[in-house]
Amino acid sequence: MEDNISIKRHLKILSKQYSNIGQVSEEIINLQAILNLPKGTELFLSDIHGEYGSFSHILNNGSGIIKNKIEDIFSNRITEKERSALATLIYYPEEKLSLIKKEVKDLEDLNDWYSITLYRLIEVAVEVSSKYTRSKVRKAMPKGFDYIIDELLHLQGCGPDKETYYKQIIKSIIELDRADEFIVAISDLIKRMAIDHLHVLGDIFDRGPEAKQVMETLMKFHSLDIELGNHDILWMGAACGNRACIANVIRICSRYDNISTLEDGYGINIRPLTTFALETYNKDECVKFMPKIYDYNKYIGSDEISIAKLHKAISIIQFKLEGQLIKQHPEYEMGNRLLLDKINYKKGTIKIDGKTYKLNDTNFPTINPENPYELTKEENEIINRLEESFKNSETLNKHIAFLYSKSSIYRCFNSNLLFHGCIPMKENGEFAKINILGKTLLGKEYLNYIDKVIRKAYVEKDQLDKDTNILDIMWYLWCGPKSPLFGKDKAATFERYFIDDKETHKEDKNPYFTLIEKEEICNKILKEFGLNENNSHIINGHIPVKEKDGESPIKANGKLLVIDGGFAKSYRGQTGRAGYTLTYNSYGLILAANEPFDSKAEAIREEKDIKYDIMVNAKATERKRVADTDIGKEIQEEINDLKLLLNAYKEGKIKESF
Repeated sequence: MEDNISIKRHLKILSKQYSNIGQVSEEIINLQAILNLPKGTELFLSDIHGEYGSFSHILNNGSGIIKNKIEDIFSNRITEKERSALATLIYYPEEKLSLIKKEVKDLEDLNDWYSITLYRLIEVAVEVSSKYTRSKVRKAMPKGFDYIIDELLHLQGCGPDKETYYKQIIKSIIELDRADEFIVAISDLIKRMAIDHLHVLGDIFDRGPEAKQVMETLMKFHSLDIELGNHDILWMGAACGNRACIANVIRICSRYDNISTLEDGYGINIRPLTTFALETYNKDECVKFMPKIYDYNKYIGSDEISIAKLHKAISIIQFKLEGQLIKQHPEYEMGNRLLLDKINYKKGTIKIDGKTYKLNDTNFPTINPENPYELTKEENEIINRLEESFKNSETLNKHIAFLYSKSSIYRCFNSNLLFHGCIPMKENGEFAKINILGKTLLGKEYLNYIDKVIRKAYVEKDQLDKDTNILDIMWYLWCGPKSPLFGKDKAATFERYFIDDKETHKEDKNPYFTLIEKEEICNKILKEFGLNENNSHIINGHIPVKEKDGESPIKANGKLLVIDGGFAKSYRGQTGRAGYTLTYNSYGLILAANEPFDSKAEAIREEKDIKYDIMVNAKATERKRVADTDIGKEIQEEINDLKLLLNAYKEGKIKESF
């Protein structure tokens, strides 16, 4: 009885949107037609690490989708050079137009080029938008040219009168000097329709110099989700005010010479820390703390030394703050990371796991051997000011709010399980039990609980005291031994800086990373998350695939795909690649290994594209339709509700209105 009342109430609410039989019938017909369209293309990226150049180029070329469409349409009609030029124009229309207009001086020749190019762009636009409803394509069109583009996309193949109409539109665009704007508009539409939905599997921040630009682009993207990585949670924890997270963020920025990300990107005031570092380590060469220099951030020697001093100063502050947290939380089981009290400051040695190692740097002016985890007065003042700066950064908080709105620890989407790191497991293949905030959890239940906790930390950040358990969990998720975002027994940061013996640098991975080579383990994980093991996949990133050493991103007979191949320049020596991308279209999954992307300027000038080596091209026996997707299930539920409303109208249980 109660269910019937609830259904009737729901139908009455629905009747306000569809007020009569005609409107309901029309919507049912529309939705049923949508279910039979091919599914849209999903793009999966992971571990972007602030490398905006490579990231934006992959979005622009649709991970090779646009170039493939151009090849399909024009391979027998125009030269390879012309096809490359057309692709580059779509990727970077404004910049490419500027170059072309410098090269083509004669107005008549330029107008001929415009005419030929506009026809070609329209053909590409027709092809990439063919799997979508006219309504969806129209909504995606840039304002200003939407009516004209809509007309042009649906005129091909019409009679001679329409052909004349078509040609006149093109002619008028050129004569009215609107061709440049039209090319930009239709190129944007092509790029918009090439990727229906974007999945970002974590680690947007750190290492590369342009995390802010990556975030700004993601915020404008039409449809996406984000599965959080440990570098993302680090920045989220910093924005919430966790001081250990703040210190780690600054240390990584100084290590990779990205202080501008903090100062220019997010308005974080680093000056007090810089002044303190230069005074405290005035005569210290800080050799082990020299920033990693890549081609995008060349510095003169004095600047490198200044950053090295800052780098060392914030690292010592970090080790102190982390030590305080570890002492406060024995449940983290991270006592082996308490290292400052294991140093013999007179001999310049440290004892780890019963073995004594010589330190390569013994200048610790701010450490009190009797109380090594205590901040000095100056350090405490600096970290307090930095905390306020992080919490009050308008741009950072805008980006973090967006992350929270679009992110989760994991996601099940169209029969794929997406997450960044791992599902903590024991060596015997069982899910590891984790004690967290007084609860003992494992598997899916553990990840669900983490998701709730991190949201509470953000929503209540202004009410939480800085040392509460909720806020400290953010730091644990960054580097804790049973964090699903980290997946290692330790972060050997101290050892890499102060001990030359590489034996101490080793970080053992969670058994998950070995077990996933077995199909039965992947099936067990899929089942834990409610997915059908026969037609589902696990997709994750986090651990760079060392393809040059023979490692494969394809695990367990294709059940699991790792898509972190090394976006960050700092990884390329390990991986031999510049990242993996995965697309999932109506025909199946395509995993591609990317060659390095050098620069936007070179891509435009020399019409270079990223080269992709296809590693998996799993074509489905039947082309997948919208009905086969999660959105399709939602649409079917909506159709079922509308059919109930239709019957209610027909039976007079709800009155029609006109």
